[in-house]
Amino acid sequence: MSGTDTAEDPHRVPDSRRTTESQAVPDLSVVVPAYNEERRLGPTLDALVRQLTAAGDRWGSWEIVVADDGSTDATREIVTLRRDPRLRLITSPRNRGKGHALRLGVDASRGRRVLITDADLAVPVGELERLASALAEGNAAAVGSRAVPGATLGDRRHPVRELLAGAGNLLIRGTAVRGIRDTQCGFKLFDGEKVRAAFAASRLDGWAIDVEVLRHFQRAGWPVAEVPVHWSHRPGSKIRPLDYLRFPRDLVRLRLPVPGPADAVAAALFLAMAVALYAGRFFDPAGRYLTDSLQDQNQWEWFFAVTADNVAHLRNPLFSDLQGVPDGVNLMANTAMFGLSVPLAPVTLLWGPAVALSLAMTFGLAATAAAWYRLILRRLVPQRGAAFAGAALAAFAPPMVSHANAHPNFVILFMIPAIIDRSLRLCAGTRVTRDAVILGLMTAYQVFLGEEALLLAALGMLLFGAAHAAAHPRVARAASRPLLRGLAIAAAVCLTLVVYPLAWQFSGPQSYTHLDHGPGAANSVRALLTFAERSLLAGDADRAAALSLNPTEQNAFYGWPLLLLALAITVGLWRRPVVRALAFTAAAAAVLSLGPRIHVPLTGAEIPGPWAPLAGLPLLESVIVSRVALICAPVLGMLLALAIGRLAQARSLGTQYAGLLAVCLALLPLVPAPLRSEPRAEVPAFFADGAWKAYVRPGESLVPVPLPEPTAAEALHWQTTAGLGFRMPGGYFNRPYGDGDRSGVYGVPLNWTASLLKDVRETGVAQVIDARAREETRRDLAYWRAGALVLVPQPHDGPLRATVDKLVGRPGTWVAGVWVWDLHEGS
Repeated sequence: MSGTDTAEDPHRVPDSRRTTESQAVPDLSVVVPAYNEERRLGPTLDALVRQLTAAGDRWGSWEIVVADDGSTDATREIVTLRRDPRLRLITSPRNRGKGHALRLGVDASRGRRVLITDADLAVPVGELERLASALAEGNAAAVGSRAVPGATLGDRRHPVRELLAGAGNLLIRGTAVRGIRDTQCGFKLFDGEKVRAAFAASRLDGWAIDVEVLRHFQRAGWPVAEVPVHWSHRPGSKIRPLDYLRFPRDLVRLRLPVPGPADAVAAALFLAMAVALYAGRFFDPAGRYLTDSLQDQNQWEWFFAVTADNVAHLRNPLFSDLQGVPDGVNLMANTAMFGLSVPLAPVTLLWGPAVALSLAMTFGLAATAAAWYRLILRRLVPQRGAAFAGAALAAFAPPMVSHANAHPNFVILFMIPAIIDRSLRLCAGTRVTRDAVILGLMTAYQVFLGEEALLLAALGMLLFGAAHAAAHPRVARAASRPLLRGLAIAAAVCLTLVVYPLAWQFSGPQSYTHLDHGPGAANSVRALLTFAERSLLAGDADRAAALSLNPTEQNAFYGWPLLLLALAITVGLWRRPVVRALAFTAAAAAVLSLGPRIHVPLTGAEIPGPWAPLAGLPLLESVIVSRVALICAPVLGMLLALAIGRLAQARSLGTQYAGLLAVCLALLPLVPAPLRSEPRAEVPAFFADGAWKAYVRPGESLVPVPLPEPTAAEALHWQTTAGLGFRMPGGYFNRPYGDGDRSGVYGVPLNWTASLLKDVRETGVAQVIDARAREETRRDLAYWRAGALVLVPQPHDGPLRATVDKLVGRPGTWVAGVWVWDLHEGS
């Protein structure tokens, strides 16, 4: 009797295969998938045996493997009743699809070559000669085709099926397998080892298995030939109408990467790390405030709230008049992050901006780590542990943790690794136009996530490209033409989508030319060597504060152990061009971040820095130069991944343990403590319960005392709590200085009244008010179109109230927890 195997796991080696491993390997295996084929399988097997036997030694030794996919008729008996040891049966306990049956059958095959043919034998066995000739020419696969010159057709299918098949082939060529006109003809000859590897890696169970396997061959660089054959339609097809709907579904599954168990664990760990970092706010986003965010949490919640409000009311999302009355806010010239604030508008409208921002930052940070993990795994190392360590450093490095307090545009960077990967694909020159279009779309989306992060990524890629070209000039020359062509196409696609928003940003209302951050914006050498404030083991808040602008701008702080480890990795793996390029990129970014004038440690001397000629260039003139060191985070992560990957291959356990110990010692001081948070101050009932509505008429503004500004922007939170129902002067955003000067500033330049109220708040001393002061205040209130002034209880609120009483000419009224001065006539 012929052998029979039962299989449930497509990757399990069947018993019959294990028992026959000692037997001679056949030259040819013929795999026939079957499901309820009692009528057609018998004649097919007879024809196969007859013609293979008649060919004598032409095909050498052979076997036929019938892969039964859970048939409920007599299909299995047709095989088992034939007393031919060359005929084998592999069975599945239930029907799962052609793809599953073929996976079982190919896995059980042992031949040097494997022929896959359908049970109806629509292509006669005699066509095998053509396929064998194609394999003899060096191809790894020969695909029988009904769509290339030389193919002949006997009986044809129903016209509707012909039409659906043609549409399917177009879809396949456009999305999955290029260059093959007919992937679905059931007659294919493969190199045995390669096809077994391809099917072992497959995951589709349906009719799209042919596409998946051929796609595997193309991606592996194994040549595939399309060979004309004679084909005749046979009645009894197992394709049903629903299969035509399942086929495109499978193509989508084929295009979307499905993570394995280890990848899912890595993603879950990244999310757990992000939640742990944000634990102080994540579980109560509306009631907790990140202490070290200064006023940025208020600002970002306002950006999310106003964007959602603009979307809900179909207003221009690039502008708002809710702050900075009467001039308003150019939202495109600020970091409103439309790439997330627009998609999350429903969340913002339903649960509030605090929840939307918290979810965006927590899941965005985890997604960024997962994106670096995927890039490192695809481009640098095969070991998932090494990729995880590198991605964790890239996403959770000390400067990234610092920005996690307040700057989602520097935390949510999941598009940057994808942009890098797509740019590298352009260098291969295989599908330049397609990859360039995708790159253009990705870049356009990143513009709406964060332009400065995109600019820094471009600078890092330029540094890496220059270093790699110097190390591999021949490779660089070969890649330059498709890369430049692709970048031109990508730029055209990107600019088409972003030209109007960028024009609004740089030329629209309240646009500005550049932002000057002052001389203290650069890093120092000491900052690169020192540990960050939020280091769980080695953090020192006073030391970090002395070396940075504020807790949200600690842009270096990698620590000397990590830099020593990076140096050791560079020396140890120096022969690898990618290591030399990465090391140069990190070193160059670190030096650039030191600014136009570099302080030489221990000498007090200064020397010109390489940033000096760049500092005045468009776009770069607005960059906080210390942020250039952010480029080092993913670069150091990649060096770390390469080192761990190399250690995994070391033959000596002692070498592995010593290397991993050095890695742990370098990374341990970088482990961050959870970000600090505190209970949020309660919003006065005047705003929360709507009492403000009685004092603000259409077109008027509500004036907080003192006006909101970058160092005191709690009024933005009151405004979002009130449903953005009123407008107010002042605020926390970027705008031009004014009076013809388009240089950018933070907040609104103070007029007479705003400056006076700020002085009182800071000094606690009530000012002397005369008639001239009251006249200046009347002008300012008219300019703001003020309906009322509001003073919330705060330090020095007594002098503030006394000052406003004198400016307005009457005392304020205590209403719903605040002091109110109604400015309407007759009040």
